[in-house]
Amino acid sequence: MRIPSVRWILAPALAAAIAGCAIKPPPSAADLRRDTLQHTGIPPTWTAAGAAPAPIAARWLATFNDPALSALVDEALVYNADLQRAAARVEQATALVAVASGDLFPSVGLSAIRSGKSGGGGGLNAVFLNASLELDIWGRLRYIQAAAEAQSAATEADFAFARQSLAALVAKSWFVAIEAGMQRALAQETVRSGETLLRLAQDRFRIGSGDEQAVAEANASVGGYRDTLRQTEQAREQALRALEILLGRYPAAEVAVAQRLASMPAPVPAGVPLEILERRPDVIAAERRVAAAFARIGEAKAAQLPRISLTGGGSSLSSDVILLQERNNPVWGLGGNVFAPIYQGGALRAQVDVRTAEQKEAMADYARIAQRSFGEVENALATETALREREAILAAAIRDNERALELAQIQYRVGRVDFRVVEQRQLTLYGARSTRVHVQAEQLAQRVNLYLALGGSFDDVVLAPVAASEPVRFRTQN
Repeated sequence: MRIPSVRWILAPALAAAIAGCAIKPPPSAADLRRDTLQHTGIPPTWTAAGAAPAPIAARWLATFNDPALSALVDEALVYNADLQRAAARVEQATALVAVASGDLFPSVGLSAIRSGKSGGGGGLNAVFLNASLELDIWGRLRYIQAAAEAQSAATEADFAFARQSLAALVAKSWFVAIEAGMQRALAQETVRSGETLLRLAQDRFRIGSGDEQAVAEANASVGGYRDTLRQTEQAREQALRALEILLGRYPAAEVAVAQRLASMPAPVPAGVPLEILERRPDVIAAERRVAAAFARIGEAKAAQLPRISLTGGGSSLSSDVILLQERNNPVWGLGGNVFAPIYQGGALRAQVDVRTAEQKEAMADYARIAQRSFGEVENALATETALREREAILAAAIRDNERALELAQIQYRVGRVDFRVVEQRQLTLYGARSTRVHVQAEQLAQRVNLYLALGGSFDDVVLAPVAASEPVRFRTQN
């Protein structure tokens, strides 16, 4: 007799599983915001000045108009070890979805026996085909699958945020390295100015119009300027090495950077606060972790209910030495089993409590990340406004100090003021120039922080907003 196809044996099982109880969907994004952010009071617009209500812009890296920076970001995306780890975690999570989904399908196995007898000749030969399927009537297996899918979506969103964070960190490290080079140039200029004053003091002392104290003070000042120069050179080397590590290179402080900082891009369209909850990958990841925790509660509750499984199998036996009873060969059979957890010492109930507490933790983490995202945007907007005003103040101060130093140098040459007046003017001018360079670099870094806080993408790959019951997917902008 022919062994029936496994699909015919398990067709009733599949029908029963499909007719099982539907699993509950996780809370929607709107419900999650209502339950976790009810005390936050999200305003309709940003409170800090400088935010344009237009939709959040994408491709922020291009706004700096720096091809060298864009090339370094591309390099980091390929070779950065931390990002490679994040990508591996995405692969693991995707594979775990396949593992969880496998239990929803029949398990089929095949085994065979072939034996011989002493002196040669045939022995006992047998083939066994077995199949089993757990009827997911209560949704336990589907909850496991849903939890794996939600966790995979969270991991994918974490990877998207890691890409954005890496691009932002490369850009800010680039600006820091450029600033360090500009600070070194300012320190070199100060050393040259100090050496000029030292020669002037020596000349005045030689012709009798100056004194030895002025020479000593000028010499000490040059030593201080040289020490400052060495510190800026060390800071520049450290900045270059930090950038090279992000790029996956050996930290040899050899990466080439620009000589001047880029111009500040135009103001950023910042959208509205509620929009970033749908754009920021870290917020989306937190939302998906809530969905995963919700599904695990359903799994734990379903584990308290009976498990029903169907089994099917067939076998074929033959032997040249053993007389088999007369019966149909091969044979097949269909059966089932039920396992009902009657008493587990309270472990199953406790497991539900554990999963419930995990969901509470995930919801609190969602609220924490959402509130942090609001704070990051507000701080970035306020800081950008303050830095813009400081840059204008420092530009005016530099012009005034340049004129004051020029006048002091003239008065020193004719003997109307002593060396300390010139030195003080020079130090004040150097400090204003150095501070302005730092403020300009900080402006660019804060712009990057603002884009990251808003969830703006730096390239064509963005995270598409999804409903709470849908997996996260990447899409390419039109």
